[in-house]
Amino acid sequence: MVAAERDDPFRVLIACLLSLRTKDETTGPASDRLFALADTPRAMLRLTPRQIERAIFPVGFYRTKARVILGVCRDLIDRFGGKVPDEIDALLTLKGVGRKTANLVVTQGFNKPGICVDVHVHRISNRWGYVKTRNPEETEMALRRRLPRRYWIGYNDLLVGFGQNVCQPLSPKCSECPVSRSCPRLGVTHSR
Repeated sequence: MVAAERDDPFRVLIACLLSLRTKDETTGPASDRLFALADTPRAMLRLTPRQIERAIFPVGFYRTKARVILGVCRDLIDRFGGKVPDEIDALLTLKGVGRKTANLVVTQGFNKPGICVDVHVHRISNRWGYVKTRNPEETEMALRRRLPRRYWIGYNDLLVGFGQNVCQPLSPKCSECPVSRSCPRLGVTHSR
């Protein structure tokens, strides 16, 4: 997520919705194209689904995401006075917003404590043996209990890059890992 988006909760929310099941190098330009057309819920609702689809293509599920974005914008106006709520529970009432997105909006858009758990955070936290969970939601709850609050916001940023470049899913680069000596490598069957 680019720095300009981090300060605007609406941009954080929409960019995160676009990023789901899409690579970062695709999401950034798609977000830029969309925000050039509309950068508020009211402005977004002036666009047709087709205009949004064209702006965000080739993000994954771009047609569905265009409809979700319009629905979220409608909800923001109807239920929240056009403002993005700063509480996870309120964000979860928006159709299409899950825990990962809600936590990201709270942490990046409002600088409030939250733990954004994606596949990297889930995998690495379990691989290290820091938690023992079956899915990202369980990982979030376990981390909330165990991880000191001062590390919540930065935990996702730290582990995403680490998971993409070193602690990869199928064949982690344990030979390059700075914590390899203390890592139990739970679930690792092959490494480089």
